[in-house]
Amino acid sequence: MSRRALRRLRGEQRGQEPLGPDALQFVLPDDDDAEEEAPKPGLGGRRPGGAGKEGVRVNNRFELINIEDLEDDLVVNGERSDCTLPDSVSSGNKGKAKHGNPETKQDGDATKAGSPEQENGLEDIDRILERIEDSSGSSHPGPPPLSSRKHVLYVEHRHLNPDTELKRYFGARAVLGEQRPRQRQRVYPKCTWLTTPKSTWPRYSKPGLSMRLLESKKGLSFFAFEHNEEYQQAQHKFLVAVESMEPNNIVVLLQTSPYHVDSLLQLSDACRFQEDQEMARDLIERALYSMECAFHPLFSLTSGTCRLDYRRPENRSFYLALYKQMSFLEKRGCPRTALEYCKLILSLEPDEDPLCMLLLIDHLALRARNYEYLIRLFQEWEAHRNLSQLPNFAFSVPLAYFLLSQQTDLPEHEVSSARQQASLLMQQALTMFPGVLLPLLEYCSVRPDATVSNHRFFGPDAEISQPPALSQLVSLYLGRSHFLWKEPAIMSWLEETVHEVLQAVDAGDPAVEACENRRKVLYQRAPRNIHRHVILSEIKEAVAALPSDVTTQSVMGFDPLPPVDTIYSYVRPERLSPVSHGNTIALFFRSLLPNYTTEGERLEEGVAGGPNRNQGLNRLMLAVRDMMANFHFNDLEVPREDNPEGEGDWD
Repeated sequence: MSRRALRRLRGEQRGQEPLGPDALQFVLPDDDDAEEEAPKPGLGGRRPGGAGKEGVRVNNRFELINIEDLEDDLVVNGERSDCTLPDSVSSGNKGKAKHGNPETKQDGDATKAGSPEQENGLEDIDRILERIEDSSGSSHPGPPPLSSRKHVLYVEHRHLNPDTELKRYFGARAVLGEQRPRQRQRVYPKCTWLTTPKSTWPRYSKPGLSMRLLESKKGLSFFAFEHNEEYQQAQHKFLVAVESMEPNNIVVLLQTSPYHVDSLLQLSDACRFQEDQEMARDLIERALYSMECAFHPLFSLTSGTCRLDYRRPENRSFYLALYKQMSFLEKRGCPRTALEYCKLILSLEPDEDPLCMLLLIDHLALRARNYEYLIRLFQEWEAHRNLSQLPNFAFSVPLAYFLLSQQTDLPEHEVSSARQQASLLMQQALTMFPGVLLPLLEYCSVRPDATVSNHRFFGPDAEISQPPALSQLVSLYLGRSHFLWKEPAIMSWLEETVHEVLQAVDAGDPAVEACENRRKVLYQRAPRNIHRHVILSEIKEAVAALPSDVTTQSVMGFDPLPPVDTIYSYVRPERLSPVSHGNTIALFFRSLLPNYTTEGERLEEGVAGGPNRNQGLNRLMLAVRDMMANFHFNDLEVPREDNPEGEGDWD
């Protein structure tokens, strides 16, 4: 039976507290008393009247379907039992119906909150469902099949709201105390999952952004954002404003197009660089709200089956807005919510992973203390994604096993199994990536003993001999997750594992040579999505390890390192400017004098006719004279006078 059917059977609604078994009760009058007028039953469900003419108390309206069978079972020797249902359908009592007149409780006791009868009622409902499944043969002993479990990238709506996580830490009154009066005055067109609209935002009107369904195949739905002509014009103006390198131009554009997504993303970066974190986060939330209002009706955030192609520029804005929102949430102290955003980004294109979220999801899972999820992701994806070949997964998964074994509420055999698995995987990680150990100990301010630091396997040569691509992955992982290893218990466990690895190396374990050959083959050059992830992460150690062909490129915050096989739906019109077409002298003077412009640049302002060469030449000569007047030459060979203070008349 589905969860929705279970909620209906229990009388629950989404977003509401579960009702007790006595909250909804109906009294079915006897046939003899059907025409007699009787007082309305109370909430307890008992009808006042004679002892032998009481109705059947029903806790669930769905039990009315089989009420004829209930009446037949309740009639015994011409008398009815006291308002009690048989065990197979009762939701308020555990025992079966007894013959005669058993003792009954008062009506007030049946309606008390938290009474044992309510708990027993919920248990009996579960027992009914189990019997129904057993009779139909749909349930089987043992753990549920893999197909019945939620997808590993399944996203829960309630975890997309940071207030849900903050309530666990500080309580609902501290989080929502000041927000409730404001929410009553909200007049926005729709409710969204990713953000909560604010009253300080501009009034929303459709900016020309929409989404369409491209195709559906193999259970997957492929979508794409679209720009209408008005939005395309705003996009062209935005690109001109970016080329001007002046944030105020983007502000002017947002005054006319307040929900233009790329402008919001670019201005958010400018605010973040100026240490205005609150405004930067507000702009990202506004961008997410604009894009969520444009969703296709069939687009789902939680199913994990909706795809957005990163090669389309219109889709990239959604990826980047989600990533920046996830970064703000992590810095805000909401790692569980950030993990849900990370799963959402990864579910949009899990095969290509354009933002390389696999380099980050383990870190967020450890910070959120969701160790079971990280272990499950590793077990399900290791076969086809080789997650153990990434340094972050190679070290984070055994750390998750170890932290899981430290929990006190686990049985003894599970603790022992988790500890053994942690040690085994950590030995494999140290054998595959020996260059991680010494930098990790340095980050944690731990001095290794001479046996480890002087050994050829973990010594300085291990870090130097790493391929550049591997060094970049190691720098990224250590710069982001090194503080997770600072606990004394973790360091003691790491020390034991390191000595076991050294014993295997000295014994000539063939796995050591195999891992060395694998490192030389696998990590020749990092793909473009890893470079894009490093740029977005802004981790100094990893950015410094980027190759020169990446660092020499111009990187824009609204589209870092676009794919080489980009799919364009429309092309930006070409701008005609004489300055940008080989006029070397004009380029030179413009670099010296930003106010210098040629007459040909006024063509875009509607001036008819071609450039006036004489006027352009005169303007050029005036600019040269102005520049030369600002030069001052000092004659170094003129000897100084004896009196440095100077006397006499001023010239």
